[in-house]
Amino acid sequence: MLKKIYVLDTNVLLQDPQSIFSFQDNEVVIPAVVLEEVDSKKRYMDEIGRNARQFSKIIDSLRGMGKLHEGVPLETGGALRVELNHRSFQRLKDSFAEMTNDNRIIAVALNLMLEELERSDGRQVILVSMDALVRVKADALGLPAEDFLSDRVVEFNEVYPGYVEIYVEADVMKNFYSNGEIATSEFTKQPFLPHQFIIMKDALGSSSSALGKVDPDGKKVRPFLNEPDHVWGIRSRNVQQRMAFELLLRDDISLVTMIGKAGTGKTLLSLAAGLMQTEDMGKYKKLVVARPVVPLGKDLGYLPGEKEEKLRPWMQPIYDNLEFLFNTKKPGEIEQILAGMGSIQVEALTYIRGRSIPDQFIIIDEAQNLTKHEVKTILTRVGERSKIVLMGDPQQIDHPYLDEYNNGLTYVVEKFKDQTVSGHVKLVKGERSGLAQLAADLL
Repeated sequence: MLKKIYVLDTNVLLQDPQSIFSFQDNEVVIPAVVLEEVDSKKRYMDEIGRNARQFSKIIDSLRGMGKLHEGVPLETGGALRVELNHRSFQRLKDSFAEMTNDNRIIAVALNLMLEELERSDGRQVILVSMDALVRVKADALGLPAEDFLSDRVVEFNEVYPGYVEIYVEADVMKNFYSNGEIATSEFTKQPFLPHQFIIMKDALGSSSSALGKVDPDGKKVRPFLNEPDHVWGIRSRNVQQRMAFELLLRDDISLVTMIGKAGTGKTLLSLAAGLMQTEDMGKYKKLVVARPVVPLGKDLGYLPGEKEEKLRPWMQPIYDNLEFLFNTKKPGEIEQILAGMGSIQVEALTYIRGRSIPDQFIIIDEAQNLTKHEVKTILTRVGERSKIVLMGDPQQIDHPYLDEYNNGLTYVVEKFKDQTVSGHVKLVKGERSGLAQLAADLL
């Protein structure tokens, strides 16, 4: 017999169309109103629309297994049922009188739970929703409710930081400096990831320290290849920024990921490294900077003017950094500089997708607002001899179906942390101003 009954909210299916297969040997119930909501999203041309269409195909394929309203078996050992009954609003109307779709879904779960309670072998009924207020309402009615956790990559506090601090004997640091390398086996038995940074500190408590990076094979630690006095006028202000420059300037690392709060320097460091390698060194033909346009649902039609005019409000943080790097003083001066150079392109992410991008230094800002599918779409477009930088703050998300645990940036960090083509660093210290750092910590 199936152990539990899970009633799914619409947002679970729109976040992960494969979610019905995540409940093992339990019964998955989809209220009829959920199908209506999914159907209303199919015409959308974004990620939500894609997921709605994908789920529609999945549930249509299950019709061959039997009648959906009676229940069909799933390959996981569970079953799926579309619930057409149990829609009575009687038990709910005293608490939540308005017949919204959310309340209709709660009503189905509540009526199922009450029916199961009357049986001697009744099963537990659990409502699964990514909407916190739906879970709060369910809890107020005594209905068990859970968030959908299967799509979480990792808990945010456990995201790979890209570096580790290790206390070593003074002789180990001495050997590291004199030989220009050291085997990781000399000071620890723990395994290391490719391009992981090591901060070596004196085990006896002196102020001496050493900074190195693990080789791609994870067996040796070497000093940084790139320790420039400045990069396009920008100097690193802390050890994590030094790590970031090392990753951004290395030719053998084609994917760089950076996470950090506002003001830690993610965008400025990336732009400085991109400008130096594109304009001064000629490693890349073009510098492309893009960010998702989330607040208007990826639709730029609400704003007046041509594409460039529409994009400007959303790209302003990038232009602010470029104005700082080019030391511009007059309004409109940065546009003239960029037009004259021709090798710097600022785009909305909408226009990046579908292209093949060779010989370019690509910066994707605010990558925490990307879904797993969107970030896969972008990375699979990266052409030969290109380098891509993904950065953002997983704690500042504007996307309605993403959180700090399941967004595309966190997903890439975790999936690529053991790959030799990628490097990652978590920036922790704000360098914008003392006030900005204090605000990021306190507010």
